[in-house]
Amino acid sequence: MKTMHAIATPRPTLLFALASDDVEEVRRVLESGEARPNDDIGPQSALAFTLASNQLKNKMAMVKLLLAYGADASALREPEAEEGQERSSKSGSRPVSKLLEDADPATRYYIERANSPQTRRASALIHRSFFRPLTRVRYNLIGQDRVLEQLFRVLSMPSMAPIVVLLCGPSGHGKSLLARKFGSLLEVPTHTVNMTTLQNTRDIWKSHSIDPHEEPSDRSLKDFLMENEAKRCVVVLDEIEKTQDEKILSSLLMPWEYGRCSFEAGHRHVDVSKVIWLGTSNIGHGLVFEHQDSRPAPETQLSREEYIDLMGLFRPRVSERLGASLLSRVTAVLPFVAFTSDEKLAIAAEALYALAGEAVTTMPPATRDLIVRTSLNSYIPSEGARSLYRAVSTQLLDTI
Repeated sequence: MKTMHAIATPRPTLLFALASDDVEEVRRVLESGEARPNDDIGPQSALAFTLASNQLKNKMAMVKLLLAYGADASALREPEAEEGQERSSKSGSRPVSKLLEDADPATRYYIERANSPQTRRASALIHRSFFRPLTRVRYNLIGQDRVLEQLFRVLSMPSMAPIVVLLCGPSGHGKSLLARKFGSLLEVPTHTVNMTTLQNTRDIWKSHSIDPHEEPSDRSLKDFLMENEAKRCVVVLDEIEKTQDEKILSSLLMPWEYGRCSFEAGHRHVDVSKVIWLGTSNIGHGLVFEHQDSRPAPETQLSREEYIDLMGLFRPRVSERLGASLLSRVTAVLPFVAFTSDEKLAIAAEALYALAGEAVTTMPPATRDLIVRTSLNSYIPSEGARSLYRAVSTQLLDTI
């Protein structure tokens, strides 16, 4: 008599999470390791399953989550398209699956971005680093691939000095979003200072955090740094160039150079060497658009060489505004660049899904496409993504 053995099958937690249309449950399953983003669901990958499930109301959010945790987007390419690609001599073109033909512009953008060789090269820079979770931010931030690539290069460099990065450029291009996501992705505490409210050099250490995503607290920056002494944490200096007195910035010279600071004369120095200092600023916003207009193909993504050229133009401009003494202690000045046509389309599509909520799933595809494309007519470069969100909101009101 033969002995019967039960066949062990994996618990389909990812399938249940995706099928239940529960974004937070998908996140939990992926973060806990109960399932992997490239697990197959029946005859297809989890990513393909999600794209094919038209009844899902949170499809875009779940596609972004799968990509952020490492889903292999190249598996979506059709075999016959692969063969055609091998015969094609066109550089950089990548065929995609029929699954993407009906996808919204934002979903297509994120999947094509995940497939990009540039994305893989940039991620490899911090693959084995403490900063590896930051690679997920590209699925929250449309555009700015060159910014992220340079940021990852900076974070991969060995250095004894504290990490100080200034995020500069026009409004509505993702500076504050990147700064806000930094601490949450690394799972370290964050304190955000509104630099426009400071009156004197001591105010910076007394300032409370203004991040709307944090619990309100009476804890000052001084308290925050003492609680996290010698530990990895993030301090965001929002609108750093808009302090009422430039002397206020002199308080940052010692911590940025030596990784130590004293809040009052005669008091011991506090070890802040592990702090990641992020400053956001609109300095050079006009320079971004001037540089874009001077390029041979303004609507295409910047090459690495073009971005290096822009960085070279930016640093003297920031030095002129904040002072050479302060800037000499800054690890990197990263200019945020203008959006391409495809990026603006993706932003508008994401705005539609964010603002319309579940109602977007009942809209005819032609209506969704019309709202997204019409909103581009109201795009204002100096306002960036905010102008597109406003335009989509107006279009929705007119549609309703």
